[in-house]
Amino acid sequence: MKHRAPVGAIDELDKRIIAALQLNGRAPWSAVARWVDASETTVQRRYRSLRERGLLRVVGTMELDRTHEGSSMLVRVQARPGQGLAVADRLASSPDVRFVAVVTGAADLIVDFVARDNEEMMRILFTDLPAADLITSTEAVPVIRAFTSASMWDTGLLPAEAGADLRSGSLALSCDRDDWDVTPQALTPLEQDLVAALKEDGRTQVSVLARRLGHTESAVARAMERLIARGVLQFRTLADPSLLGYDAEFMVWLSIEPDRLDAAGRQLARHPGTKFLGAATGRFNLVGHMVLPRRADLFRYTSDVIGSLPGLIASDVTLHLVTMKYSWHRMVSSL
Repeated sequence: MKHRAPVGAIDELDKRIIAALQLNGRAPWSAVARWVDASETTVQRRYRSLRERGLLRVVGTMELDRTHEGSSMLVRVQARPGQGLAVADRLASSPDVRFVAVVTGAADLIVDFVARDNEEMMRILFTDLPAADLITSTEAVPVIRAFTSASMWDTGLLPAEAGADLRSGSLALSCDRDDWDVTPQALTPLEQDLVAALKEDGRTQVSVLARRLGHTESAVARAMERLIARGVLQFRTLADPSLLGYDAEFMVWLSIEPDRLDAAGRQLARHPGTKFLGAATGRFNLVGHMVLPRRADLFRYTSDVIGSLPGLIASDVTLHLVTMKYSWHRMVSSL
């Protein structure tokens, strides 16, 4: 199995650059340079090096709840003994899969499938499930609302003022937005093309996007501004959390009393280790993707953070061994 370069391959400046881009993947280089205490030339050179080495990638992502473009289904997968990595590799190769992690605990893998409608989801899960011959069981957990997403996570490596400076004033936790119940708007053809282009490289310049999409720069800029303002388009910085000092990456699966779900979700969304948190249906109605500095920190986290949630009935934790695919991009080159 070929992995990325070891953690020791980056220094403190690299970490600060990643942290700044995590706050805003499209932040101007001048602003990034100011907060990491380096010249723009140095920051851009470091960014290119990190990206070429596969350690860092900025991508544009769609907040599915705010569009008619599809929905997310998290699936807990049990593989045949000794076949977990083979299943993960085949799942990660599927264009329907946004995220794959090999984990420990009550599941072997966690997979995020995205489908446009119920018919497509049925095809994915029941007709064309990759590696079905190596899978012994699955449990599907539909995500119905996001409390927060990975694009809003703060690594904590830069001062709080950096977030206020680098981030747009419109960027807020999903649960804090006052337009949550507004009916999602369908994307225009230009908006769809723009999201698709930014999915590959979230820092692509507007001038380049305009030439590629066959529109004027002003039209592309306005379309991007609309998507960001509506909360549809966000920018995520993909980097292994261990590069930033977070060696424990895991998911929590919680059963919360229905009338306490909103309160529990808002409370957990504000924990500094929460990268993603969503309400779901089924046995688990609150699901989160989390990070902590050390595995040993899970002890206090379980008792003090999970244990303090209002309406908690039951909990499960699946600890990541490796993330194979993140936000549509392979994170491990081959098996």
